[in-house]
Formats: sequence, structure tokens, C-alpha cells
Amino acid sequence: MPGKTFAEAAEQEAWEEAGVKGVIHPVPVGSYHYSKPELAMELEVVVFALKSTKAAAKFPECKQRRRTWLSLEKAAGLVAEPDLAALIANFA
Repeated sequence: MPGKTFAEAAEQEAWEEAGVKGVIHPVPVGSYHYSKPELAMELEVVVFALKSTKAAAKFPECKQRRRTWLSLEKAAGLVAEPDLAALIANFA
């Protein structure tokens, strides 16, 4: 996102995709790579921790997504990307 740091972009994505606002930690917890077939490229995703202070019922992608709060263990088990699953499972 032009004009935003990676942390600020992650904070914006949390709002758009999950309706979550909060305090984002400026240092990433890690990163992982995945292929995006529609772009014919491999991407690196940098992951940040966000301490949620608000979860809105209406947010930009609320008609496309369903927010669910899970334990780290359950969340890691549902993620398809192995490296992201490991980041979630090892988050402290």
C-alpha cells in the first residue's frame, strides 16, 4: 500500500478483511511464502501481531468473510500454508 509501512498495511488489512481494530506491533513476528496462481508469482507475506481492541459487525469485506475467534492451536490447524501455520502455532 503506497505511503504505508508494512505494519500499517497489515493493520489496514485486519480492518478490511476481519473488521478488527487494535494496536499493531511494529516488528513482524515472521514471514512466509506462497504462490498466487492468478498472478503467476510467489509472494512473501510479512506477519504482524495485532492486539484487538474492537471487532466491528460491519466492515469492508463482511459479506465475503466470516470472523471466528480460535485458540492458536485450532487456528494453526485450519491454515493451509504450512509456514503460516507454524508462525501461528509458535506465537507467544
